[in-house]
Amino acid sequence: MMEDLHDIHVVIITGMSGAGKSVAMRSFEDMGYFCIDNLPPALLPKFIELIEESRGKMNKIALVMDLRGRDFFDSLVDAIIDLNRYKWLKAQILFLEANDTTLVRRYKEARRSHPLARSQAPLTGIQKERSMLETLKGHANLIIDTTNLKPLELRERIRQYFMPQSDNSFIVNMLSFGFKYGLPIDADLVFDIRFLPNPHYIESLRPRTGLEEDVSSYVLKWPETKEFVDKMIDLLEFMLPHYKREGKSQLIVAIGCTGGKHRSVALAEHIGKVFAKDYHTRITHRDIEKGNG
Repeated sequence: MMEDLHDIHVVIITGMSGAGKSVAMRSFEDMGYFCIDNLPPALLPKFIELIEESRGKMNKIALVMDLRGRDFFDSLVDAIIDLNRYKWLKAQILFLEANDTTLVRRYKEARRSHPLARSQAPLTGIQKERSMLETLKGHANLIIDTTNLKPLELRERIRQYFMPQSDNSFIVNMLSFGFKYGLPIDADLVFDIRFLPNPHYIESLRPRTGLEEDVSSYVLKWPETKEFVDKMIDLLEFMLPHYKREGKSQLIVAIGCTGGKHRSVALAEHIGKVFAKDYHTRITHRDIEKGNG
């Protein structure tokens, strides 16, 4: 079975409570990792067995392991070191920390007690936790101090380290739809193109869709369509890098006509292909089977 396994990447997210492990886990989720929060160290070997049995179906995994499972924590370092015996597995440890003052402030703002000092001041638990984690910190591949980092900045640090340069995890979803069937509730940007000439009124084109050359050529040939397409491409070329820089994992660009069959389909295809050379692009036609124009 092991010959079927390769490039399995497991990241152990650990560190000080309140240092940003929840933000880190959401970052890995956005990068396509399978994530588990608060996995007891004793279950780590069993989970590795499940990965092996999946025959590579899970190839990017992030596991949050910390002192919430303190009854099992003594075995964590041994369990992580034991991962080295799996030659098909690449394991890394991400350790998050922050100074005492910042952690105390975060606990007070969240109105939470520290897991190691439920009935005491947060600082007592923080100092105890820091001592317990010292050995584990020494095994970390990456240590990030979040004292002066905003959540967005932490997400960007993680992306820079764990996302290969060739892995474009930012996805541009081009979605065509028909207004008569309602707005797509998950759209980030919506463009209304009902002002463009409509193939629905051409009898030979009416039963066909914007995926077909005759319909697409009709939609795209008009001066107003060409001008609109140029302006939309120019706008998206400006916006997309900024969305990506802000840590957004995907952007849904919805283009709507009356029925979602002709104009919106043709433009979604055309504009989607323009951006496919620079971005991971998906093109979806929500209402193509039921639209009328």
